[in-house]
Amino acid sequence: MSYIICGIAGYLLGCVNAAYLVGKSKGFDIRKKGSNNPGASNAAITMGFKVGVLVALWDILKAAIVVFVAKMLFPDDILIGTVAGVGCVLGHMFPVFMGFKGGKGFASFMGMMLTSNWKAFLIIGIVAVIITIITDYIAIATLTTAIVYPLYIIYSTGDYLIPLVIAVASLAMVFKHLINIKRILEGNEIGLSSLWKKKTS
Repeated sequence: MSYIICGIAGYLLGCVNAAYLVGKSKGFDIRKKGSNNPGASNAAITMGFKVGVLVALWDILKAAIVVFVAKMLFPDDILIGTVAGVGCVLGHMFPVFMGFKGGKGFASFMGMMLTSNWKAFLIIGIVAVIITIITDYIAIATLTTAIVYPLYIIYSTGDYLIPLVIAVASLAMVFKHLINIKRILEGNEIGLSSLWKKKTS
């Protein structure tokens, strides 16, 4: 029962999409502008770099919070935080209040990682930044993170159950990024450099 409660609570908080809400406050649906994704990167593209940063912080914090609370309420259960965190990531990607058309899950995935395993957050986060800078595509860093994190847990702990739960979010993130992969191959994906050009223009 604790897994159901924490999973649902995580999902519902994950459904609170800052990019969508800020966009609506400005009179538009962010899912119909820029990259059409209601996430931090598109918030930066459509509403400016500062808004993008604030959206990213919220997306990270909401997952970090649900993991922290779940672990605090059930300290003897090593899986409960992961269940809550995955629920939050899925809520961000498939929010019931937005017709299940949410973001790509990267920031919330990192938030889950921050509270669950801060060493992995630092290591994989640095790698993700490097990959983004080298390739100019946040999507490639996101996919790398989604795949590497559960493998890192297996390597560092020898545990397979937690990575199996994380893999649910990882597979959902890969599915969500299929369109990005297609755009990258076609040369139509919006790169990180465009954010800096918008900021300095």
